[in-house]
Amino acid sequence: MKQKIQNLGNKAHYGAQIVSVGALTGLFAGLVVTLYNVLASMAEEFSRGYYDFFREHPAFIPLLFAALFVGAIVIGGVLKFIPMIRGSGIPQTEGATRGLIRFKWYQVLTGMFACSLFTIFMGMSAGSEGPSIQIGGACGYGMSNMLRRGDLVRRYQITGGACAGLAVAFNAPLTGMAFAFEEAHKRFTPEVFVCSFSSVIVAIITRNLLRPAMGLATGSTFTTYAFTSPDMFSYLYVILAAFICALAGVGFYFLVFRAKKLFSKITFWRGTGKMLIPFMLAGAFGLITVNVMGGGHEFIESLGSLSHGVESVFSSPLWATLLIVIVLKFIVSIANMGAGVPCGVFIPMLAIGAGMGALLSLMCIQMGMDPAYSDALIMICMATFFTTVVKAPITGIVMVVELTWSFTFLLPVVIGAAIGYLVGDIFRTEPIYDKLLDGILEEQRRGEKRVSLTATLRVKAGAPADGRSVRNILWPSDILVTTLERGSLTIVPDGETVLKEGDIIFVKGETANSEEYLKNLESTVGELVESDTVQSEPEISSETLPDPPNPQEE
Repeated sequence: MKQKIQNLGNKAHYGAQIVSVGALTGLFAGLVVTLYNVLASMAEEFSRGYYDFFREHPAFIPLLFAALFVGAIVIGGVLKFIPMIRGSGIPQTEGATRGLIRFKWYQVLTGMFACSLFTIFMGMSAGSEGPSIQIGGACGYGMSNMLRRGDLVRRYQITGGACAGLAVAFNAPLTGMAFAFEEAHKRFTPEVFVCSFSSVIVAIITRNLLRPAMGLATGSTFTTYAFTSPDMFSYLYVILAAFICALAGVGFYFLVFRAKKLFSKITFWRGTGKMLIPFMLAGAFGLITVNVMGGGHEFIESLGSLSHGVESVFSSPLWATLLIVIVLKFIVSIANMGAGVPCGVFIPMLAIGAGMGALLSLMCIQMGMDPAYSDALIMICMATFFTTVVKAPITGIVMVVELTWSFTFLLPVVIGAAIGYLVGDIFRTEPIYDKLLDGILEEQRRGEKRVSLTATLRVKAGAPADGRSVRNILWPSDILVTTLERGSLTIVPDGETVLKEGDIIFVKGETANSEEYLKNLESTVGELVESDTVQSEPEISSETLPDPPNPQEE
């Protein structure tokens, strides 16, 4: 009985530690990400203003492109020193939550903060949501260092910070927590839930206290949409529109990686020159229409039936304006991801999906659809496009519901997301952020001295692994539990096998830092009994990858 009470006390202490570090991470991330998003909104508004000036005074347009030229060189130079902030930073953050990537948190935080704001200020198709995730993750990393937590708790804090960053950017706490399970770790564990929950809640409270103090509104949902309950006949239009949107998402996915290969071949000025292409495209497209600039919040708002409508391009009819905006946003988002510009593509992807939904709703109305369903179709297509590219249907569904606070069209959104996911599977697409993370890891491990490691450990009472199934334990990366001994029994464990106090487990894996790896295993299981390491060849050599992706991109 005494031993049971002690075990319960150990677990309660560990749970309290997760809650407290999660709350501190949420406070830190809430402060930083709220400030970042306020400045991002100001930068986007300012860029729209001076682009209006250049449209009205064409003689000064060369000055705009000169500034964009200098901006591209500056960003390219910064990325040489801080390559970890290439792209939106989401793949790097996911790698850190899984223990696959380490970075200097203060460099990533300040670098992404400044560079992504700069790209928004320059009028690029850049959102703040992706960078908010990396900035939040860096806050979690920094808080763990300041509190001197171990690797296991650090990964929880990075997860909590990343979730808090997304939640603050969208004012959507459920979306932030869904991101932790579906994207960051791709599994549910009580510790991930507790840490992400405490981080997100504290971050949202911090945000909603800070914004009124700055004279800003706390809400950030789309308020220009009116939803009508769909009838059974309208589901035919949902299926048709979702299928077309999913095909566009598949095209976007493959074009991103094609663009990355092409950009990897641009080597002049030590690779810095590749930044010129997305910067110049942003300038040209921004002069054509303001709807290509920034992340796309205002564009999505303008598509709602309660808004004043989309600003026309060259006095074109609505369908032509929507088509122009979608194509330009599509091109510049692919260019940004291909070149690794430090900016967000999370909300631009939603804007592309919403624009396609508006265009398809016009087509469906001509086919007989009730115009009252147009707003719902826009949101459905937004979730479908996002799900097809990111392969995160739960996050897409929850996000759309939170951004509209309407459950009227929940079933059609689920259908749209399911179609997007299935179409992606048919074309054998992978989650885009996982694919980008694979490219980063391949580059990092090229020529790296790694060792094959085997270890024998004993499960101790109160350890994180005690009483937990194998699949629900946050193991160090690249680990395999091969055998379990329980008394006289020898078991080949699977994901459902529950570890108990006194169990002896045998594991093997690969790592570049065996000392830290064993330390993490011991903190997870309880007691290291025996270990052995064998030098192995580099996992990937430069000869086997003739056209490697640029390191740390997207």
